[in-house]
Amino acid sequence: MSTFERIHLVVLDSVGIGASPDANNFANAGVPDGASDTLGHISKTVGLDVPHMAEIGLGNIPRPQALQTVPQNDKPTGYATKLEEVSLGKDTMTGHWEIMGLNITEPFDTFWNGFPEDIITKIEAFSGRKVIREANKPYSGTAVIEDFGPRQMETGELIIYTSADPVLQIAAHEDIIPLDELYRICEYARSITLERPALLGRIIARPYVGEPGNFTRTANRHDYAVSPFAPTVLDKLNEAGIDTYAIGKINDIFNGAGINHDMGHNKSNMHGVDTLIKTLNLAEFKRGFSFTNLVDFDALYGHRRDPHGYRDCLHDFDKRLPEIIDNLGDKDLLLITADHGNDPTYAGTDHTREYVPLLAYSKAFKGSGVLPVGHYADISATIAENFGVEKAMIGESFLDKLV
Repeated sequence: MSTFERIHLVVLDSVGIGASPDANNFANAGVPDGASDTLGHISKTVGLDVPHMAEIGLGNIPRPQALQTVPQNDKPTGYATKLEEVSLGKDTMTGHWEIMGLNITEPFDTFWNGFPEDIITKIEAFSGRKVIREANKPYSGTAVIEDFGPRQMETGELIIYTSADPVLQIAAHEDIIPLDELYRICEYARSITLERPALLGRIIARPYVGEPGNFTRTANRHDYAVSPFAPTVLDKLNEAGIDTYAIGKINDIFNGAGINHDMGHNKSNMHGVDTLIKTLNLAEFKRGFSFTNLVDFDALYGHRRDPHGYRDCLHDFDKRLPEIIDNLGDKDLLLITADHGNDPTYAGTDHTREYVPLLAYSKAFKGSGVLPVGHYADISATIAENFGVEKAMIGESFLDKLV
């Protein structure tokens, strides 16, 4: 068994690898005929060329031959498998919290028909702005500003919408509703959605700029999450005085819990990779854990059902993988996974309940191969064992298999 000085976990947001066995229990998540498969369907419909992930072992992950995404590698440089979700959900927070060792047995609330009038009128009273009622339903984030952005520019009304996930999103043109005002409204919305019947995982500020017909969402997005309901492995590491670095929206997802170094939001996946590489080279980061989320797969291409863009986004990450590896220390461990699926060829615009891939690479490895199929939380149990802290609620370590 190897032990590592540093472990770096990269979440390729929504990069699933085939419908979970229980996918039928989740709306818009997969059925036996035509089941969701993010990587498989991208490969089948528009092609996929990710040689560097394939070199680690992506093509060796057990799956039906008909759904093989990339060629198998007879001599992979790392370990690979797929992981199944235990928790009741298919959203970002559920996925990330389980990866860090929690079991979410009571899912957050979702609002398929829009938010109740009680919530809307409270936000109106607090903000002094009316809410566009027609937008109050599950909506694509880009479509909602295309449809209602011109009206917001004329009236100053709020655009409040949701999705199949437990989120309330507020879109606001930065020239009409200043960022500090948008954030203040979101903080209030967070305060009234902390318990059932409206227990939401996140309130998301969605600022945008531009003119009608040419609106663009900006990097000033901010997520207002609830804190995890129990200690995660991030908390265990932090309590033990071990460095924990958050890159991208990780700090938001955990509401800062267990994170002692926040490296900030990503402007794009490539900016996130740049920040990860910067973090890898920090002189003071000698021992500990970094946690990166790359959200463009999900936000820009999964929800928009754009397989070509999703494929290109995967290609872009794969091209940067050698650079990430070059900057690893000799006793570092790199783990690459996902938090749920979002099959861009599937019906609707929502997340899909899928297995996620797991790739493990270290310059210290003397072996390689396929790990047993496991669960999301196995990642956190492995991290916990490596650093000598207690694991969280669930998860079984695979550290002894990394040789």
